[in-house]
Amino acid sequence: MKDSSRKQGAASPCAACKLLRRRCAADCVFAPYFPADDPHKFASVHKVFGASNVNKMLQELPEHQRGDAVSSMVYEANARVRDPVYGCVGAISSLQQQIDMLQTQLALAQAEVVHMRMRHITNSPENASPSSRSHMTQLSHQAKSLFSMDMVDQHHHNMEEDDSLWG
Repeated sequence: MKDSSRKQGAASPCAACKLLRRRCAADCVFAPYFPADDPHKFASVHKVFGASNVNKMLQELPEHQRGDAVSSMVYEANARVRDPVYGCVGAISSLQQQIDMLQTQLALAQAEVVHMRMRHITNSPENASPSSRSHMTQLSHQAKSLFSMDMVDQHHHNMEEDDSLWG
């Protein structure tokens, strides 16, 4: 099994030199960023930017920035392959539209929560007048008797009323 690491003296050319069919020199600018075991990485960058342009860009940058530049080029190249017209701008635009839609949905949900809380506050017994409280209590008892699933509790309540009449 061949070792693709150039630092250990392996003779395997980097993906760029392999694709360009040239000898990979010891000081090859592509070798640290386009290893032989990932040929598609350089192929997409070469297809979009061209090997000469990538070489110029990398040589103009300080070495500590080259890794980030290669990552950006690979991302843009892959985006251009998927969307030749807009590239990564199309992906960013799509994500921005999703964010806008989700923010709108969140605002609607928050408004609905506020509306429900306000409805709950205006309908709560603490905020009602004494006459409306007794009316609400009557409605509450009627609602409980209409929708109660606990027949034993309802029967017990009716028994208490009957006892008061006889007692």
